[in-house]
Order: sequence, then C-alpha cells, then structure tokens
Amino acid sequence: MTATGSMFGLAFGDCMGKPTEFQRFEEIVQLYGPQGPTLLPPGGLVTDDTQMALAVAEALLEQPAGADLAVEPFTASLIEHFLAWAKSPDNNRAPGMTCLRACGNLSSGQPWPQATQRGSKGCGANMRVTPIGLVPDLPEATVAGAAQLQSALTHGHATALAASDLTAFATRWLLAGMAPSDLVPALRERCQEQRRVYHGDWLGDDLWRVPMRNSPEEFIENGWVECGMVLGVLAKAAENPDPTIDPCDYTGEGWIAEEALATALLCFLMYPDEPVRALGRAAATGGDSDSIAALAGAFLGARHGLDAFPAHWPEHIEYRERLARAGAAWDRT
Repeated sequence: MTATGSMFGLAFGDCMGKPTEFQRFEEIVQLYGPQGPTLLPPGGLVTDDTQMALAVAEALLEQPAGADLAVEPFTASLIEHFLAWAKSPDNNRAPGMTCLRACGNLSSGQPWPQATQRGSKGCGANMRVTPIGLVPDLPEATVAGAAQLQSALTHGHATALAASDLTAFATRWLLAGMAPSDLVPALRERCQEQRRVYHGDWLGDDLWRVPMRNSPEEFIENGWVECGMVLGVLAKAAENPDPTIDPCDYTGEGWIAEEALATALLCFLMYPDEPVRALGRAAATGGDSDSIAALAGAFLGARHGLDAFPAHWPEHIEYRERLARAGAAWDRT
C-alpha cells in the first residue's frame, strides 16, 4: 500500500495497454491468449496517460509541503505542466484531441474556464488524476476540489468532474487499506452524498453556465447521476464476470471518463490480489486499453505496493526516475 506502487502501477498498465489500444478484443486474444499480455513490452514505453499523470504529480510536488493546497498556485502549476506536456517532443503517443485543444486555448492566453472543452467527458479527465489521491493528509474537500479542477482545465463536462473525483477517492481509499469488496459501495454512496455539491472555490462561477442548467447544483448533479448509473452496472457485473468476455461488454469501452473508471475497476475487482493477471485483463480490452489498464494499475499499486509487480519491471519502464520521485515524496510523509 504505497504511493510509489500506485505511480509505477499506472505506468505498467499504460505500457501493457499501449500495444492493444486500437485492437479488437478478438485480435488481442489471438495474439496473447485469453489472459491478455503478461509481460511488460520491450522498451517500457508509455502513453500520454502516464505523461499527464506525471504533470499532475509534479504540479502537486511544487506546492508547499505539509500544507493544504491553495487553489490559485496549484491551478497555475497545473497549467504550466499541461502546456509543457503539450509542447514536448515526447508528446507523440496519440494524445487526446480534447487535451490538445484546451492546451492550445490556454497557450493563447484564454482563461481556463473559456479554454476548456465544456462538452467533453473523455477519459483524459481522469486517467491522470490518481496522484491527487496519493498525497497524504489532504482534507477530503481538497481532494475533491483538486481532482475536479484538474479535469475542468481541459474536460469541463460535469461527468468528467465527477468521474475524476471518484477515481481519486478510489485510489485514496485503497491506499488507506479499504477492502476491494467495499470499494464500489463506497463510490456509489459518494455519488449520492455529493450529488448537488459544486466546489465553487475550486471551479469558479463560470464553468457551470451551460445550456439547460440553471444553477451550479443542477450542473454538477448530472455528472454524479451518470457516474452512479455506470457504477450500478459495475456492481452487478462484478458479482460474477465471465473472464472470457471483453470487460468493455459489461461497463463500456472506456473512451469516456465514467466508463474508464468502471471498466478499470471491473478488471481490478476480477483479480484484486493478482496484479499481473489484472493488468493483462485490463490490457485485453477492445476499448481504450491503455487508459483502462493505467487506472487498474494505479489501483493495484495503491493496494499492494511496488513489490507486488515483477522485480525487474521498474528498471524497464519509461520515466522511472520521475515516477519514483513522486512516490517517494508521498511515501515519506
């Protein structure tokens, strides 16, 4: 149960899902067998999922240690790191167009509430959010606000915000020792508790002003309702999933934020104590395999720590020094 395990687990899953992302489930099974991949691909290359998770992690590391997050400095750090990612020559891993468009708007000087893509709830909102769940001792309201803010900078849809919140809390709770069997009920309960909570101190008074929404509470409620619906499907699917069926057939292909969370959780819950097997299951999906496997890996690493993965994997994963630095900062405190 370590932050280091979660950071590396995300990268391991991302790396394993990278070669299978645009393949059909039947093609993946033909190549790797019904269990999916079991080895880290040669070179250990990751995608924009890990790159952007590191952007969030390093924005967090720039904030004063031992203190609550302040909204404006954290927002400025996030934007700085997102723009550095957008301009990096390493940003050549089929990055999401929503992130690129929003970063382009930010780069031109637009305030983030205007730069964001308000209609997008793509999984780019929450494939990068898990580091926020790893920072020790943050108040729950800060975790929620920060998780939703990092989504809002690029993906302004209410469901993207809610799914990012839930993803961060799933990571946080697993890190704290929550049993896997308790995770989905806790997330569903959070959907009900937070249904009309709009974090205006983090999100401001402009983001919610979209057609058909007359108040901040009405805006955010739609996101929590959509997340609650897919978690209800997940709860049923997790009772007895068929390991020969594509997990996406149960909870969605993961291109959108709530489905990425649900399908990653399904893969995690199928094999909660077998990290490599769970990652193989997540990578063997006919949808957004790298994002699904990245989130599953973050959950597995938070639960088990780095030692649960093959000992040689950390030496062969891209960005290992940056992953280790973030994990060590939060494991030390």
